[in-house]
Amino acid sequence: MERRQTVSLRYSLLPAALGLALVALSGVLAGELAVVDEPARIRISTDRLQAAISKQGYVTGVAAGSLVDKQSGFRDAGYGLDIVDWIMEPGSDEAYRDQLPQEMVYQFGNPYHGKRPKRSIEGPQICTQAKQLTPEVIRGNDFVAVKQSFQYRTAAPGKKTGSTWTQSIVFPAGKRYFISMDRIDAVNDSEAMFLRIDMPGHIKHRQGDTFSEIYLSYHGRIPSSEFLTDFAPDEKFNYRRDRWESKSQPLPERMIRAYRLRDPETGREGPWLAGMTLDPSIVSEGWCHQRGYVCLIEEFGERPIRAGESFSAAFIVGYFDSLEEMHQVYDQHRGAKALQVNEQGWMLKR
Repeated sequence: MERRQTVSLRYSLLPAALGLALVALSGVLAGELAVVDEPARIRISTDRLQAAISKQGYVTGVAAGSLVDKQSGFRDAGYGLDIVDWIMEPGSDEAYRDQLPQEMVYQFGNPYHGKRPKRSIEGPQICTQAKQLTPEVIRGNDFVAVKQSFQYRTAAPGKKTGSTWTQSIVFPAGKRYFISMDRIDAVNDSEAMFLRIDMPGHIKHRQGDTFSEIYLSYHGRIPSSEFLTDFAPDEKFNYRRDRWESKSQPLPERMIRAYRLRDPETGREGPWLAGMTLDPSIVSEGWCHQRGYVCLIEEFGERPIRAGESFSAAFIVGYFDSLEEMHQVYDQHRGAKALQVNEQGWMLKR
């Protein structure tokens, strides 16, 4: 696929050959936006954040450890943010498992996937198997955005390949967070199609050294001491939309999943790193369990979809000093499902 770039005169594309570190760039270009295009990744600097988008290797979302909060100096503690997997649906693949590529087989009834039967409709798992993406950079007056996409190339028996995943990520000036969207344009029918992602992202740690607590808006605050030993995703802290609906409970008014960073060397408390799904009703399941790391898988959709239709979710991911600040930002954008962006600007849409 040919790689396209949209260039605005206000910002310059800085060649990687200059060898400029983004830490230095942030001082030289104070208050401006900068992009460094390297062979393996795109590096972005705003007045509040640094970030990288990987083009090769482990792809999708914002690259692991690259989202730096310039105010506090902290960075994300996991494998990446808004990372994307398979298109899936409820039900077991056991009847045709021998016909599937190994990476599409979904084992359940174990500590890492839990008891609930699920199966992949289309693969591969983009983050680990796509190997290479061709992101498009868009520049506006006060933001930098990245768009990337992938067509699924494997499918379960009786299903087609070719559904398209599209991701848009906007880095606005003056904000300690980015806005993103993941969208599926489906070529298959399903009574309950969903997309699996990491939101905000998994947490690497040793006995809770990189975070002090987790906040789940549908559960509350959880100390890191709850994540010292492994447990299955459906054992505790699990969110299921159908479980809330079966009890005639109103769905959560917010869907926020966040962790409070801390310096593993000094124990110094950092900001919260939050992942907000702006339409709570679209989330069908959320995991928060320990499997050598804290696994924060989220699944959205799980509604009937017909070939030719699409579904999407919109997110805010970034740094906050308090739960109150998170709630305030969330409520400003509550209900958004989609993100549109071009050189003239960006817009969240309900």
